[in-house]
Amino acid sequence: MALRKVRIQGDPVLEKTCKEVKEITPRIRELIEDMLDTMYEENGVGLAAPQVGVLKRIVVIDVGEGPYIMINPVIEETSGSQTGYEGCLSLPGKSGMVTRANHVRVRAFDENMDEYVLEGEELLARAICHECDHLNGIMYTSLVEGELYNNEELPAEEE
Repeated sequence: MALRKVRIQGDPVLEKTCKEVKEITPRIRELIEDMLDTMYEENGVGLAAPQVGVLKRIVVIDVGEGPYIMINPVIEETSGSQTGYEGCLSLPGKSGMVTRANHVRVRAFDENMDEYVLEGEELLARAICHECDHLNGIMYTSLVEGELYNNEELPAEEE
C-alpha cells in the first residue's frame, strides 16, 4: 500500500478526540494497510489513526507477536503498574519515564468488524494504553515523570 506522513506533536489533529468507525469501507481498509506499512517503516510498535491525520478510532499494534488491528477499542480493565521509558512516532528521538498499567483487557473490533477481547501485559499493555490515549487526543508527554530525553542520552533505568 502506501506510507503516510506521521504527524508530529504540535499538530492540532493529535489533540482531538476521534470518531467511532461505523462500518468497514474500502477507504478504511486502505487506511489500516497504510497504517501497518507506516508503523513498520518507522520501526514503531503501535500507531493510531490521528497520527496519520485521520480522526477515526483505529489502532494498529505489533510488539513482535504479529499485528493487532483495533477498531473502536475500549479498555475494560487494568491492573498492576509498570514504569519505564516510552517514546512515540509523533515525537521522534525523544523518550520519557511513564507509569502505565501492567495488565490490560481491551474490547475492540477487527478489520472485519468482528468483536474480540485482547489481554496484554508489559509492552503490549503499554502499547494498548499509549495508542488508545491517542484516540482521545492525549500524548504520552502529558504523563512523563520528570524530563524528556533524547534517545541517545537516556539515563540507565534504576532497578
